[in-house]
Amino acid sequence: MKKHDLSRRKFMQQTAIATSSVYLLPTITFAQKDSDARNYQPQYFTAEEWDFINAITNQLIPEDELGGGALIAGVPEFIDRQMLTDFGSGELFYMHGPYHIDALPTLGYQEQYPPNELYRHAIRQINAFVQDRYQKSFAKLDTDTQLLVMHEIEAGTIPLEGISSSTTFFNLLWKNTQEGFLSDPKYGGNKNMIGWKLVGFPGARADFMDFVDQPGEVYPYGPVDIAGKRG
Repeated sequence: MKKHDLSRRKFMQQTAIATSSVYLLPTITFAQKDSDARNYQPQYFTAEEWDFINAITNQLIPEDELGGGALIAGVPEFIDRQMLTDFGSGELFYMHGPYHIDALPTLGYQEQYPPNELYRHAIRQINAFVQDRYQKSFAKLDTDTQLLVMHEIEAGTIPLEGISSSTTFFNLLWKNTQEGFLSDPKYGGNKNMIGWKLVGFPGARADFMDFVDQPGEVYPYGPVDIAGKRG
């Protein structure tokens, strides 16, 4: 939510570099068949949670003149499917107390709830907070008000019981949104390699040797996913 260069392509390129796991998430244990993002039915999230995820990821990566955003890329689907994996259930983390929520990020996940439960608790409490203030759920707010609430979530000023900070939830959501937009399409997001096309990432091509000695040149071929499909 911090101000950044007006070029979404440049911003996403910088994000991709800064995020170590954006292209392939080994925690996802199943492949996703090609599907229309609009027709996907959530397997983990409730209808209210699903509306929240769609609304907030649409604000994080909106559609613009450069191309489609989080919704057409299938980011909500990607996040929903993650919640059913060992990552979502916390099987990849040490989930016993004590929970040192003030510990450095390098010491690993410190929340008492696994990611899928953290999503559930956070969304429920944020929606209750928003309902009390605006008499609407987050998904029903206008764009400007949604952005205002998102700034509060990121800043940690919305109290969440049982969670160290609303900032923790925001950071998890933002990371998962990036992953859904930039991971291989087999995991449910980045449909039609829309994220890779936006940042100019060639995907899982096996050979780049003919361009190794051409620094700064635009790679002329479209991306290829792990399954061999060309974008």
